[in-house]
Amino acid sequence: MTTASTRPPEGRYGRSADERADRKLMVVGTVLGAALLVLAGWFAYHYVAGNRISVEVYTFDTSATSVKVHLKGDKDAGVEGYCTVRSQSEDGAEVGRADFRFDAETTDIDQVVTLKTTARGTTAELLGCHAD
Repeated sequence: MTTASTRPPEGRYGRSADERADRKLMVVGTVLGAALLVLAGWFAYHYVAGNRISVEVYTFDTSATSVKVHLKGDKDAGVEGYCTVRSQSEDGAEVGRADFRFDAETTDIDQVVTLKTTARGTTAELLGCHAD
């Protein structure tokens, strides 16, 4: 007489412990992936829709102790901010750097600013503009 097996046939009834663990890992991976996608979307939205100041150096005029820089551009209404301008000497050494502020009421920027220098500057470079 043969004895019947007490174990059910392999793969016939329900999932094994490994398959349950795989499913849990898949769920955790999906949740973390969705969270990462939401975070990336949030950063992208604030990068694109954030307060904007767009300015460029239109012209500049150098002297022995200063550089007059004509800045032109625009910004969003109600945004206060500043732009950083620097000047370098002929050998590439930085001889002046300053921040110039723009008030909230201005939307079109057309301003001549004076950057004091420690030696004769040969350039006027806009390093960037930032909203407060």
